[in-house]
Amino acid sequence: MKSFMLTICLMLSFSLITLAQNSNGVDMASELRESGKIYVVVMVIAVIFIGLAIYLFSIDNRLKKIEKQK
Repeated sequence: MKSFMLTICLMLSFSLITLAQNSNGVDMASELRESGKIYVVVMVIAVIFIGLAIYLFSIDNRLKKIEKQK
C-alpha cells in the first residue's frame, strides 16, 4: 500500500511539472531541429550511452571471472 501511494504521488508530481512547463518550446531545440543538427546531438548521446553500456558489461564479466577464481 505504501508503494502504491508513493507511485500515485510521483505520477501527480510529474503531471504537475509537465503542466507548469512553457508550451512555446525550447528555442535551442527548434533551431537544432531546423538545421538538422539535432540528429548529430542524438547520435553523440547514443554513442556515449552505448560506450558506457559496453564498459559496464566488460567490468561485470571481469568481476564474474574474479569471483569464480576465489
